[in-house]
Amino acid sequence: MKTLIVVGAQWGDEGKGKIVDVLSEHFDIVARYQGGHNAGHTVKVGEHTFVLHLIPSGIIHPEKVAVIGHGLVIDPAALLKEMDDLRRLGIEVNPERLRISERAHLIFPYHRAMEVVIEQQRGARKVGTTMRGIGPAYVTKVGRHGIRVGDLLHPEHLREKIEFNVAYANRFLRAFEVEPFDADTLYARYCEYGRQLAPYITDTIAYLQAAMAQGQSVLFEGAQGTMLDIDFGTYPYVTSSTAVAAGAASGTGVPLKCLTSILGVMKAYTTRVGGGPFPTELHDDAGALLRERGVEFGASTGRPRRCGWFDSFAVRYAVMVNGFDALALTKLDVLDVLDEIKICIGYRYRGESLSSYPFDAQVLEHCEPIYESMPGWRTSTSGLTRLDELPPRARDYIHRLSELVGCPISLISTGARRRETILVPGSTIPQLLGMAS
Repeated sequence: MKTLIVVGAQWGDEGKGKIVDVLSEHFDIVARYQGGHNAGHTVKVGEHTFVLHLIPSGIIHPEKVAVIGHGLVIDPAALLKEMDDLRRLGIEVNPERLRISERAHLIFPYHRAMEVVIEQQRGARKVGTTMRGIGPAYVTKVGRHGIRVGDLLHPEHLREKIEFNVAYANRFLRAFEVEPFDADTLYARYCEYGRQLAPYITDTIAYLQAAMAQGQSVLFEGAQGTMLDIDFGTYPYVTSSTAVAAGAASGTGVPLKCLTSILGVMKAYTTRVGGGPFPTELHDDAGALLRERGVEFGASTGRPRRCGWFDSFAVRYAVMVNGFDALALTKLDVLDVLDEIKICIGYRYRGESLSSYPFDAQVLEHCEPIYESMPGWRTSTSGLTRLDELPPRARDYIHRLSELVGCPISLISTGARRRETILVPGSTIPQLLGMAS
């Protein structure tokens, strides 16, 4: 039995979708363990581009089973649309290939309305969320009055829970002069969602543990990234769930002792979306070039991403928090045209170098990055599939990143397609999976 957790090592958008797609071939099951449809994983296969928000990227591989764990919050309308979109692109989506946890919590329209109000009230300090109701849905979950996917199968209980939650939400919304919601309308709508989703709803905890007991392998897919984790990220400018590797256990019910390996995914530079501190952010032509060459626009919202130099101080923290066995490096080819490439090797705050990553977002806002520079390679790396094909300066850059963050690099992505991937000879992940390098 083998398991592997794939985790973002930065502020999300590291290219996890492509990495999961490449690795899915070597697993029986791909399980998503947290987040909602605020995450967008883009996978390019041939001439088709798949953008997945809730369903694990492994669904694209025939005969693989995709599991949506209970750590997610699910908007049924978004999920049903995603299922239909995949079918239109020729992907088989049926109850044998997709299983949805009965324990996952549901997003309702009032969650989205509440999120809009909360963001407006924050003013200049707004988080910059996707406005899809993710945070408020997690609030009702933790507040112990959330509504779960399994409740859709029990209309008599569902009505009572919707009535309570609508009354609660309406009291909040009326205070800000927002039009209230009607419980009967939502009840009818969610009963219909329940009818359509019923064949897919199951006890995924029992399913995963039984499959693993039979020797089946599982790839765990995280969303967002370590620096957006609710506890370990740049709070409060974070997501609402446990995005680090530990979330794989809490979000699927698989015991920690069964989780064997962890792969972090990081870009060859850094991006983030929304508000919050970003020490290496570039506001000049270099930042614009990274955005243009990297096509740095959100898969879920289309928002332009903030771009900056690689931040080894942040990734070293992510390595520590997650215990990565190895890293995957993506979008190396974006840097091909640069004469000089900078790497952040630490932060300086009020003239003093920091020894550990600060917890306070206001401190981070005033941190000055400490840079070292390396010469660019000025040669195309796009589509290369062997380490020895890379220009020497590109190999030097990769080696330096690995050295600075304290973790080996096992995979290098040189483009969006599956085949545009380098497996580093003799490294951890290819050895674990029996992949030829």
